[in-house]
Amino acid sequence: MYFLASLSERRRGQLAALSIAAVVIVVGVPLWWRTTETYRAWLPFSQIKDLSKLQLHLSADVEVVFARGTLTPEQQKKLPLTQTQDEEHAVDENTVLRYTHEIKYRTATIMEEEALGKPTAAEADLSLHMLSESPCGSSVVYVIPEVSSLLPENVKVYIGQRRTAILRINAEMRAGKTVEQLLAVLKPQIKQVLQVMSFSHTDITAALSDRVRFNPGSKESMTHSMRAFTSSPGYEITFSLLNPDPRSHRLHWDIEGAVQTYIQPFLTKLSPLANFSIDSQMLHYAMLGVNPRYNNDRGAFILHADSLAHVINPVEARLGSNAASSNPVLNFLLYVPDAQHSPLYIQDHKKMDVPSNAFHSPRWGGIMVYNVKNLYGPEAEFPVNININMAEVMGVFLTQLRLLVGMESSPPPPGFLVAPCGSVGLADWELDRLMWSRSVENIATATTTITSLAQLLDQIGNIVINDNIAQQVSSAVTSVQLAVAELEAGNLGFALQYSKETILASEKAFFDPSLLHLLYFPDDQKFAIYIPLFLPMCVPILLSLLKMASEARRRYREKQAKKD
Repeated sequence: MYFLASLSERRRGQLAALSIAAVVIVVGVPLWWRTTETYRAWLPFSQIKDLSKLQLHLSADVEVVFARGTLTPEQQKKLPLTQTQDEEHAVDENTVLRYTHEIKYRTATIMEEEALGKPTAAEADLSLHMLSESPCGSSVVYVIPEVSSLLPENVKVYIGQRRTAILRINAEMRAGKTVEQLLAVLKPQIKQVLQVMSFSHTDITAALSDRVRFNPGSKESMTHSMRAFTSSPGYEITFSLLNPDPRSHRLHWDIEGAVQTYIQPFLTKLSPLANFSIDSQMLHYAMLGVNPRYNNDRGAFILHADSLAHVINPVEARLGSNAASSNPVLNFLLYVPDAQHSPLYIQDHKKMDVPSNAFHSPRWGGIMVYNVKNLYGPEAEFPVNININMAEVMGVFLTQLRLLVGMESSPPPPGFLVAPCGSVGLADWELDRLMWSRSVENIATATTTITSLAQLLDQIGNIVINDNIAQQVSSAVTSVQLAVAELEAGNLGFALQYSKETILASEKAFFDPSLLHLLYFPDDQKFAIYIPLFLPMCVPILLSLLKMASEARRRYREKQAKKD
């Protein structure tokens, strides 16, 4: 009886060990593995890989309108409807740029002839704009005969405030020529007009700086690319009035009215590119941080160009920062020297006075020195009430703002007359040029961000990819594809909108806090944590299984011995 009970108890122990081992292996290990694995949502890696090789195709519509007296009847009959001009540039092994201008030819209508008969080119530009407004990204070139008095004698091309240009053709250019020969002669001149009014290869390659490392062709292009702020969904503009000595001057400035009059129209026209917010402040006892030198011959203080680099940091410490926003800040400072350091003039590297008495710092802002000593006599009682001429100040700040947002200041080609920007401060074709550049810049930045994120997630398998990150990445990839397609179709407005969406989605996914590798344990740390928990439980089970295997082998050997 004792032997049978011992055998039955041993049997139950073996079955219990087997049951526990089976539960651990079949249920416990898969459950532990499932609950501790890193969740990684699906990402379109194949489409992201395609973005590493970027082929951008920019298309723009151009209309060439011939006025009366520029074509013979025979040339009018054979005038083609359209021609296409293509250019292709391989920036590097992974980036190819292609430019297409779809040129449509026609003769001027009666109403356009009346508009071209205005006394001045500015009036003609306005009348042509009232007749029909050209779509965003397109250009219209009106060809007028040499006998027309619309343009000054030494001007061959007039660029208006809208998307219209007026080109004068010489009689020798069209005399005795077929229409094909005439168009061949006009082709380089129209191309030169489009270099001013539409996208240019220099601007587009500069916009690819986040994706392609290249050496600018000239010092001027390098300065321009470094001066402007990079593309952003929004910008903060701060106007600051610096009064180093309130005991000398009591300053009054109508900054709100000046912003509404001079700055807001410009920003409203730039609204397709970004959102702008404006604030202002007045800082007392704010010094420049640099001691200007007194010039006895002029009886004035001089701030040389070599000292301007040391002005920014001391002043910036007093400006404060907007911690609630991550948008870039454009600072515009108006500095009124105190009575002991007036007047104060800024000189360039050639020791010549700067006409605006102002300077700007790339991707930071601008500073203007406003002298007021000539506004009161030596017998005046301090503090003197000073009303600042905001028209003079805002004219300088608007010029600096144009440079900081990316407007080129290069002179036009010889023989070109560019119309003033007017009260808005921005021509339609200038806005188009900036939209072309910003669209390409957004696409280049987004593709770099997306491909970098994909490489990071592919190399480090312990990073969790949540569904919202996968959604942002997929949205960014889709928006990039749509932006590229709209650029090829010539729809500049839609291309810019999709490019803004893709850069927002890519940046949001890349900087998501859940993509921090240190928040998740690598495999060696996981084993170091789980072994002390599982080892005490697994050792008895393993010993029981080993003992059962040993007894099974012993019984097998005894059974074989009995058979022998």
